[in-house]
Amino acid sequence: MAERKYFGTDGVRGLVGQAPITPDFVMKLGWAAGKVLAQQGTKKVIIGKDTRISGYMLESALEAGLAAAGLKAKFTGPMPTPAVAYLTQTFRAEAGIVISASHNPYYDNGIKFFSSEGTKLPDDIEMAIEAELDKPMTCVESALLGKASRLNDAAGRYIEFCKSTFPKELSLAGVKMVIDCANGATYHIAPNVFKELGAEIITIGCEPNGTNINHEVGATDVRALQAKVLEEKADFGVAFDGDGDRIIMVDEFGEKVDGDQIAYIIARDALRRGELKGGVVGTLMTNMGMEVALRNLGIPFIRSNVGDRYVMEKLLENNWLIGAENSGHVILLDKVTTGDAIVAALQVIASIVGSKMSLQELCNGMSMFPQVLENVRFTGDNNPLDSDAVKAAQVDVESKLGDNGRVLLRKSGTEPLIRVMVEGENAELVQQYALQIADAVKESC
Repeated sequence: MAERKYFGTDGVRGLVGQAPITPDFVMKLGWAAGKVLAQQGTKKVIIGKDTRISGYMLESALEAGLAAAGLKAKFTGPMPTPAVAYLTQTFRAEAGIVISASHNPYYDNGIKFFSSEGTKLPDDIEMAIEAELDKPMTCVESALLGKASRLNDAAGRYIEFCKSTFPKELSLAGVKMVIDCANGATYHIAPNVFKELGAEIITIGCEPNGTNINHEVGATDVRALQAKVLEEKADFGVAFDGDGDRIIMVDEFGEKVDGDQIAYIIARDALRRGELKGGVVGTLMTNMGMEVALRNLGIPFIRSNVGDRYVMEKLLENNWLIGAENSGHVILLDKVTTGDAIVAALQVIASIVGSKMSLQELCNGMSMFPQVLENVRFTGDNNPLDSDAVKAAQVDVESKLGDNGRVLLRKSGTEPLIRVMVEGENAELVQQYALQIADAVKESC
């Protein structure tokens, strides 16, 4: 496959005002996407965004490009990424577009695409869009130009969908929870979902101003949530990232519960109900404790490369339903077509309410393994991972760890570093083994 020029693992992303996140490029991107994606005959595209100030500029640019290609833009305003995927499906749109840089700071932004089925675009479609970007931009005749309009009650539709994934026989009456919306796209969605299901809610990170998205709040920084849960004596807390596709939770004692633990709770509950289909997909970074805990339950587990699109590939390949990254992307294919933080939260809370157990008690079945990461800088063109000494050190450590530990060696994609990660049951030995391999890497540089 040809090398990509613009698309990364999750759309096109960068610093606002610098290529490719400029008004002229985004306008042409809208045009190119319109040319490639206009296959369903509806001629409409759903466009959502998070709360970054640059979203206003970029949605106007996208509108112009789509109109030039003859497609209609239907704007949702601030809306979680998974909501746009859902609305794209329900309105039979040609595609969905989200203007967001997810968990990044406000000065970054990006463009993500969904197919008419609400799934991320396959590689061949992204490459076709890139090919169009290399061509001169054209414009359909005036009578065929696209129009722009507001999608009425987009928030209400998505709120009702989220609520529909929570068991009808359960209620959140008597539940006290803290919700952290990262000053992002879930700020007007998540509080209503949980409140309408009966919960007593306390909110933080629900006052976006265009520049405070993900700033010291949300799934990437749960310190404020931890403090608020303890202060309010809440049952638990839920944190979303800026575009609502990542979830991190906090238990009643202020302890962080990550994506691995969330997927474990959901899978175990599905097993208990007799509704588990297949196993669970994690990534190369998934904690070994999750693998062991699932094995003890007889639940199959496999790893994908890091990135939710690769988790999705493994799920579809195996016809499984549950996949996750420890960063908080949780995919539940029996309910959604992409990672959805609100829906994932509802499934964990259903387990809490249905089992009459606390979040901490639900996590107790999975013991997080101590993990040590050593970064070793190298110079020159030689790859230290090709060294016989490094390979021998890795084999030695892996033999000592056996089935109760793991070694991962990889080159950084952005710096001249070799990342040495070792996991195991004994923290002291894990540290010793990581240094053993790191020393071998240093001697090979």
